[in-house]
Amino acid sequence: MQTKDKHLNDLFLDTLKDIYYAEKQILKALPKMAKAAHSDQLRAAFEKHHDETEGQVERLEQIFELIDKPARGKTCYGIQGILEEGKEVMDDFKGSETLDAGMVAAAQAVEHYEIARYGALKEWAQQLGMKDAVPLLDATLQEEKKTDETLTSLAEATLNLAAAA
Repeated sequence: MQTKDKHLNDLFLDTLKDIYYAEKQILKALPKMAKAAHSDQLRAAFEKHHDETEGQVERLEQIFELIDKPARGKTCYGIQGILEEGKEVMDDFKGSETLDAGMVAAAQAVEHYEIARYGALKEWAQQLGMKDAVPLLDATLQEEKKTDETLTSLAEATLNLAAAA
């Protein structure tokens, strides 16, 4: 049976709650990943992204205010699974030269999830005429893409080579 009266506004709010929860979980995971990293560059990238993520949470809270809704998360099973996989990599490869390469791959899975969510939210905000939310979502989307590029560069320049040696 189809649910009646569900609109793009509802999907927007549902997804906003999802990514809010996800960002809060990512804030908890990044310091652990930074601590586990062997590479100083990777550690610095995780620390930088932690600071960016704090700003991303603030932007999400601004969007909740714009739509006159409380800033509340909704359990995001997708991010829970991705973060759990990252934890397994940290446990299984602890002390190994392969750890950093595995953590980059895990972090990129997080980034790709976020890029997908923020891309959709930005488009929906445009469709819904939420002109003040669009630049907030775009700023975060661009940060997520930049983080993904940074992780790719680190992996290709040094971390994957060290893991293969």
